[in-house]
Amino acid sequence: MNTLKTLKTNSPSHNFDSSNPIAKKNVFYATLLTFVTMLVEIFGGLYYNSMALLADGWHMSSHVLALGMAYLAYVMANKYANDFRFNFGTYKIEVLGGYTSAISLLAVAFFMAYHSVERIFNPVEIRYKEAIAIAILGLIVNLICAWLLKDDNHHHDHHHHDHHHHDHHHHDHHHDMNLKAAYLHVLADALTSILAIVALVCAMLWKVTWLDPVMGIVGSILVFIWAIGLIKQSAKILLDAEMDDPIVEEVIESINDIDKNIQINDLHIWKVGKGKYSCILSISVEENEININEIKKHLAKDKKLVHITIEQVI
Repeated sequence: MNTLKTLKTNSPSHNFDSSNPIAKKNVFYATLLTFVTMLVEIFGGLYYNSMALLADGWHMSSHVLALGMAYLAYVMANKYANDFRFNFGTYKIEVLGGYTSAISLLAVAFFMAYHSVERIFNPVEIRYKEAIAIAILGLIVNLICAWLLKDDNHHHDHHHHDHHHHDHHHHDHHHDMNLKAAYLHVLADALTSILAIVALVCAMLWKVTWLDPVMGIVGSILVFIWAIGLIKQSAKILLDAEMDDPIVEEVIESINDIDKNIQINDLHIWKVGKGKYSCILSISVEENEININEIKKHLAKDKKLVHITIEQVI
């Protein structure tokens, strides 16, 4: 038990991903703004007896939930950043937030499609001017939120870049999954508003009432595609499915550069932060004497490898 206490106090931090305080703050503002708009629409709908206003308000509640969840993920990741129980820090709390959010985005796409199909078969009378005003209000709020949540990872990552010879493989797709999920929710809502405005204006001017539900179906398909893309990206990180990443080839090439006689018996690489990886390597060599520390130093030149463990099999 004493050994465990020593480990707790003496072991280096395994939290390899610095938290994103700007993103956390912006997600909070976006949640607050969306929540206030939702309340205005719900109470306005009840007061003016408008189903369109009420429906938009309740639809916005799903995005308030998603944004709130994104904010909670940042709070939890910060709170447990130095908790001994998390093997490789709390980066995956944010990824899990993104994954859960993406699943709720699928539900949004399903309900959009369901209500749109229902409208085709059971058209209702639309109060165009009021409905267009709501859609414009929704769009303004969504555009402000989208601006707040625009992924700023590219300016985060630039100063981390390593310019040594392996980096020609490197592809800069180290997104903050949690922020991306929140951004997609807002974007989905903005898209719905734009399609609604186009459809309502066309229906009001040229009486093409079928355009409104058709636009709803188009929107739901786009939201569905975004959600599936995000689920795949975040699930890959959560399941440590990183062995097809270019960095695996980079590690193998690095080992071959040191000594062609080194045999790689086992290799595990997984993501522990945005664009940061952990590596466990088992090697053996028949003739030459090898220095494990030298191999570690050589691999550590690649700044994407932040935790390297090497064992030599005799």
